[in-house]
Formats: sequence, C-alpha cells, structure tokens
Amino acid sequence: MVITCFRNLQLIKFPLRYSYIFGRRCLGKMSKKIREELEKAKTFGEIFELVKKTVKRTLGLHRAGLELVLMSLPNNVGALHEIGSNVIIMNEALLEAMLQVSRSRTEVNSYVFVILLHEYLHSLGYIDEEEVRLLVKRIIAEVLGEDHISYHLASTSIYEVYPELQMLGPGKIGKDTKIVKDFDRESTHYIG
Repeated sequence: MVITCFRNLQLIKFPLRYSYIFGRRCLGKMSKKIREELEKAKTFGEIFELVKKTVKRTLGLHRAGLELVLMSLPNNVGALHEIGSNVIIMNEALLEAMLQVSRSRTEVNSYVFVILLHEYLHSLGYIDEEEVRLLVKRIIAEVLGEDHISYHLASTSIYEVYPELQMLGPGKIGKDTKIVKDFDRESTHYIG
C-alpha cells in the first residue's frame, strides 16, 4: 500500500511502512498546529474536535453524534465504548487523579486525547483492542510525533508514566454519571 500527499505541488508517494516520515514531512504544519491546539484546549469538546480532525486526515474516517459520560470505573479501565452505542464513558476517578499528579495542562490534555482517540476508533468499528492500541500509536506518531507525551502515554501503561496513580487501588463502578455538555459539536439536535 502506498500513501500519497502533495508537497510544493508535487505528488509524493511513500510506502505505508514509512508513514511516520509521511506524517513528519507532509503533515509538519498540521502537526505543529495540532500540538498547539492540544496545549491550549480547555474543554473535552475542543480535544475531541482535534481527535476527529486527526482521524479524518490519517484514516479518512469520521462520525458524529457521540456523547461523553464521566463515571467511576475500575482503575484498569481508562474509558469504554459499548459497540453500537453513541456514548464514550471515561473513568472520572482516574481523570481526577491525573489532574492531581500531572505537571501541566499539556499532560492532562494529552491523556484525554489518547483516551478519546482510542474510544473514537472503537466507535468507528475497530473492535480488536490490540489493533486499536497500535493504530492509536501510529496516528499519534504521524500527527504529534514520537517525542510527544501523547505517544508515550499510548505506548505504555499510565501507571508506568505516573507510578503515584497506583495508590488509587482497583477502583469500582460508580452509580453517579455526568454527561459532558457540548462534547460533540456535530451532534444532531432533534426538535421534539
């Protein structure tokens, strides 16, 4: 398989195995812009827009109409998406702990980006967990680069990056849920 892109009005072809080179050379300006927007993002919706833009540009896939729900889950689960649903459930306890141990907004936003990217791929029909993990790493390498904290978070356990999170224990499924407003700005609004 060959990936093509335009640079200086010339068509460039790269074998798929060189997709990282494709990402760095052809998407260099986009990469810088996505990094900047991710650092500045202040809402889940802003981060999710970056996720959708990234997937659209790298895989050519898109869907709208997703909702984000925050809820306590076992702490070995960052988030989940039930096949066929329009809901992503993010582990609120783990997110709150990340807010406590992270050193910057970029670290928190990168964590949220990785989690939402992973679950968005599930919502697009990618079922196999290992395939999704590898795809997340590939997309992040192409768009943000292997030197970005998002790539590191996608490549290893969050507990290796932030060992202090191990103090949380196993966690449990909570009863309280919080629906995040203005998450997917493309959601269809029905008049009833």
